[in-house]
Amino acid sequence: MRIISGSARGLQLAPLSGKDIRPTPDRVREALFSILTSRLGSFHDLKVLELFAGSGAQSLEALSRGAKRAILIDSGHAAAQIIAENIKRCRFELTARFIKQDAIQALSQLTDSAGFDLILLDPPYNQNLLSQVIEKIERLNLLTENGIICAESAKNEVLEDCGKLKIIDSRVYGSTRIHLYRLT
Repeated sequence: MRIISGSARGLQLAPLSGKDIRPTPDRVREALFSILTSRLGSFHDLKVLELFAGSGAQSLEALSRGAKRAILIDSGHAAAQIIAENIKRCRFELTARFIKQDAIQALSQLTDSAGFDLILLDPPYNQNLLSQVIEKIERLNLLTENGIICAESAKNEVLEDCGKLKIIDSRVYGSTRIHLYRLT
């Protein structure tokens, strides 16, 4: 895994490994950030939230492309160590903050930080976590008016609109489906 573009371009990230770990491949992340760039324009000054952060690669990619700050949340012990290492490798200690906590529980504590322009979700597949998280994000009003939620799921996982959050795009890459939500 590496940072694809921006100030930390080409930097190799410490991988998170294990039998239940499936980091987003570089090619899928590259396609995702191409889509996000076309929809958001620049990443300059964006506030990013990444839940189920794993290695932190997606938030770190956003910071490398100019995001103002990122909050990364994951409950795993191994993820905590890898994310801390990757933040240091990228030299984003001043712009990235890691919280070791369950993603759904952490959301309630983020209302003071609300106004995220980009929310990245990559939970374990087929556990109905995305619907719960997206519903709570909508209820707590954590997304900015023009912000985007990017949710990764298994290719066969079906997601639906949630209140004011509507699916504006859905694409399949191998065994992964990417869903983009926006407020309407």
